[in-house]
Amino acid sequence: MTIDNKTVENLAHLARLRFNESEKEQIREGLEKMVAFVEKLREVDTTGIEPLLHISDAANVLREDVVRGSISREEALLNSPVKDEVFFKVPKVIKK
Repeated sequence: MTIDNKTVENLAHLARLRFNESEKEQIREGLEKMVAFVEKLREVDTTGIEPLLHISDAANVLREDVVRGSISREEALLNSPVKDEVFFKVPKVIKK
């Protein structure tokens, strides 16, 4: 499969990226190498080989929950530069 400039421009548009001409050429060459690699992999006979879904056979390895102490609200609020009696105060970040 050949990757042309139109394909690179389409991918750049979909990714909302802009490239100059030299960057487009580097990307085109890289994409062609990737496609060639995948095409080379298709030549390998995988008859009788089961797909590898996970690297290890371990499933749902979870740690035990351990109840530990915590700090009080008052102690937590001591670390805040701006606060009231109950809450941390932070700058507004959502605009209308």
